[in-house]
Amino acid sequence: MVSVKVDQLKLGDKLLEDVLTPLGSTLLLKEKAITERELEILKAFMIEEVEIVSHQSEERASKEDDSSTPATKQVGQASTFYSEYEKMVEMLRQLSHLITASQPIPLMDLRKQLNNIFDRIGEYNLITFTPAFNNNQDYMLHKSVVTSLTSYLLAQWVGLPQKDWMQVALAGLLMDIGNVKIDSDILNKPGKLTEQEKQIIKKHTVYGYQILRSITALNEGVKLAALQHHERVDGSGYPNQFLGSQLHPYSKIVAIADIYHAMTLNNVYRKPISPYLVLEQIQSDAFGKLEPSYVRTFIAKVANFNTGTKVKLSDGRVGEIVFFERDHPTRPWVSVQNTIVNLTIERSLHIIEIIQ
Repeated sequence: MVSVKVDQLKLGDKLLEDVLTPLGSTLLLKEKAITERELEILKAFMIEEVEIVSHQSEERASKEDDSSTPATKQVGQASTFYSEYEKMVEMLRQLSHLITASQPIPLMDLRKQLNNIFDRIGEYNLITFTPAFNNNQDYMLHKSVVTSLTSYLLAQWVGLPQKDWMQVALAGLLMDIGNVKIDSDILNKPGKLTEQEKQIIKKHTVYGYQILRSITALNEGVKLAALQHHERVDGSGYPNQFLGSQLHPYSKIVAIADIYHAMTLNNVYRKPISPYLVLEQIQSDAFGKLEPSYVRTFIAKVANFNTGTKVKLSDGRVGEIVFFERDHPTRPWVSVQNTIVNLTIERSLHIIEIIQ
């Protein structure tokens, strides 16, 4: 560990710890390499001194990394997460066939595969993760899996005990299991649904609860999430128009994750919506429809993951997120050609795309 004055930093130095603003917001994340842009930001916020990784420590870490074969490195990175993720999608696909054939749900296998993914959950960034699929059935399978992963994280972020984390993940995974009871012609209809067809699809919540209610290895929250994930805290949801006080915490968590992914995934019937616009929509829905405290936590955590992300603005310019104000996490500061665009002030602009 080396403490260095900002005016003595060298390009390429790496931060050892997060750099905070005087008000406590995160300005730069640890392990960020110093460039001219970072120097400008540090000086603009009048940061005098930062902790950086010593070159000796970095060289030692580099030697340790070199001792691994290229194949070993690849296994520990995103390819392993993706392969485990795809296995989960396929397991969910087979689950539909089992239920249709009145076979028991292989709950232990589902839990094991979720654990395989959770071992690598640090590689999952829900803003930038974009699974590929070609039809509506696959869209629904992927939505269930990513909702499961996001629900697992949100359960931790809002402070649920560890014993609940897996159960919440299962709640997200199985929320739409009742769709197996819905006519596939209606479920996969490419055009606009009639009012009668909408009412039929809404029944998937009741069907899901009926499928899960006799499974003793699932707690009541998982079963209620299947029933309640389309309920809203103001009583405007379905199937029972319950108010927030009547909803299980799992249901409130899964509802947020489900809405987020329903809007950001590439549906075959419509283009995905920018994650940042979706976060703003979720934030506005917190006033009446979604659990406000859960929404605040969700947005704050998601936003904090993405300092350094390259984005395209609604005017076509491309830049890099450099800072989030604590009270406006969906409207970050974006560095565009050495100019800081503060989206909290320039309200006519918004982020339309994450650049991978």
